[in-house]
Amino acid sequence: MESLLNLFASTGFSQIQFGQIAMIFVGLMLLFVAIKHGFEPLLLIPIGFGTLLVNIPGAGFDSAPVFDAVGTMIEPGGLLFYIYSIGIETGVFPLLIFMGVGAMTDFGPLLANPKTLLLGAAAQVGIFSTVLGAVTLSYFGIFDFTIKDAASIGIIGGADGPTAIFVTSKLSPDLLGAVAVAAYSYMALVPIIQPPIMKALTSPEERKLEMHQLKEVSQKEKIIFPLMLIILVALFLPDAAPLLGMFCFGNLMKECGVVDRLSDTVQNSLINTVTIFLGLGVGSKMSADKFLNFETMGILGLGAVAFCIGTASGVLMAKIMNLFSANKINPLIGAAGVSAVPMAARVVNRVGQQENSQNFLLMHAMGPNVAGVIGSAVAAGVMISLVG
Repeated sequence: MESLLNLFASTGFSQIQFGQIAMIFVGLMLLFVAIKHGFEPLLLIPIGFGTLLVNIPGAGFDSAPVFDAVGTMIEPGGLLFYIYSIGIETGVFPLLIFMGVGAMTDFGPLLANPKTLLLGAAAQVGIFSTVLGAVTLSYFGIFDFTIKDAASIGIIGGADGPTAIFVTSKLSPDLLGAVAVAAYSYMALVPIIQPPIMKALTSPEERKLEMHQLKEVSQKEKIIFPLMLIILVALFLPDAAPLLGMFCFGNLMKECGVVDRLSDTVQNSLINTVTIFLGLGVGSKMSADKFLNFETMGILGLGAVAFCIGTASGVLMAKIMNLFSANKINPLIGAAGVSAVPMAARVVNRVGQQENSQNFLLMHAMGPNVAGVIGSAVAAGVMISLVG
């Protein structure tokens, strides 16, 4: 009988707590929305499964290695501990993801209409306004966010998962699970969140506005642009150089035309492999003691506010630009200034065609969409530089 009792005591059933049960349910919900509804499945499936693993009591998936007084390892660490430590704590995984995104990005629409860069910049207003909001709520005692926490929460407004993970891993690692889930959840909800905001801020006539065909951009321009971009950004804001450096490197491999094998590897096998481990690493921060608290609800709420403000800011900037420009742009493309590439651009195209079936805005919206990626990386550099 004593042996049976000892056996039961070693099982997870005897050790599991309510919080772990709740987080296992959260992990199952993430898997459900990813599989059933297709919400960011490439990230939410690894994150959801990592959440299940880290909340199994006694399994030790996220346990750190134990050393004795002379530095000899007594117990090795868990798998998720090493994945997080090697890939996320060091910032390697988000940077590799950015390299893959760069290899899949076309700067052509942005170069064909450079003023759309302002729309990507305007969409970052959501990041900085939410930082101020988080600090204000903490000042009045509603939440207990530090300035580093506020910066990590605000970056959700850029709708760029790798950037949010990169910033949060450096500034507020304990918030990584909530920030990552919020960032990727709102990216997945772009088709639901953005259209009502876009329609509320524009008239039917504005949404019907057709834009001229983009000019042709040469290969030489596409090669020179990422080189100029990283050099200028690195000189002005070195803290943004890691993200943009990998982004521009990936893009250069794609556009130069002489390393197709490398470009193909970065766009496919490498980014897919890193995505698996990135999701599991984020899931390792979804334990009950780190996720189930009042602050998590605040992070999810503030993240939604940041995303909505970013969308609205891009649309309003487009309307302001039209006041001073002879060549009008459809204000809808301002909503693509957030970094959800290419989903935000597709949503813009769909909303535009609802008013005018001949209104093809996809390539025009890709300009501010790509600019949003650049803007979010620059915003990340600013956050790290100011509060890191």
